[in-house]
Amino acid sequence: MPQQKDLKRLVRARMQKTGEAYTTARLHLVKKIDYAQLAGMSDEKVVKATGCNWETWAYALDRAGAKEMSHRDLARHIRDKYHTPDWWTQTVAVGYERVRGLRARGQQRSGTWEINKSKTLRVPMAKLFAAFHDARKRAKWLEAKLTVTTATPRKSMRIKWEDGTAVDVGFFPRGESKSQVALSHRKLASKANADRMRAFWTERLEALAAILAGRA
Repeated sequence: MPQQKDLKRLVRARMQKTGEAYTTARLHLVKKIDYAQLAGMSDEKVVKATGCNWETWAYALDRAGAKEMSHRDLARHIRDKYHTPDWWTQTVAVGYERVRGLRARGQQRSGTWEINKSKTLRVPMAKLFAAFHDARKRAKWLEAKLTVTTATPRKSMRIKWEDGTAVDVGFFPRGESKSQVALSHRKLASKANADRMRAFWTERLEALAAILAGRA
């Protein structure tokens, strides 16, 4: 993908070849870059939240030297200069890193991978939390060597997986008889591992739903 200075060079080369005006030549070249697809979010959403589309964010952050920043420094720059809310600060930072090829979707700047899964079940929060926290109940649907490192009843859990990776689990009420679990499995070594664990968690959460619904 061309950087801004490379894009200008390509635009001028096209102008000489086709006789087009600068704006027209640039438009033809920019159309080849789908910033929103690379970032993983539509222009409409990021414009609504931040006032800028992905191409504008990429240009502004390029000028600030963002490609050389760590993720933490990049997020701090976006927050301090543009006063974005925390969630959108991270979204813009991650989107920019994807656009500029600094990370793939699901990959962290460290090179490790992360997958996210969630499921809403027709059970009260206490029952859902117990299915994760109580070792005997957990063994009915999740056979794995793991260590619960921290747990806040009906809110969250942190788990150390058997291979040293980490799982963060959050629990959310969704009405009187419904609740949601959302988990993030982090520090996975490769995309293949991430794909395998995504399939694993999809299957295990379906098994949990069946058990809690009395279907298994």
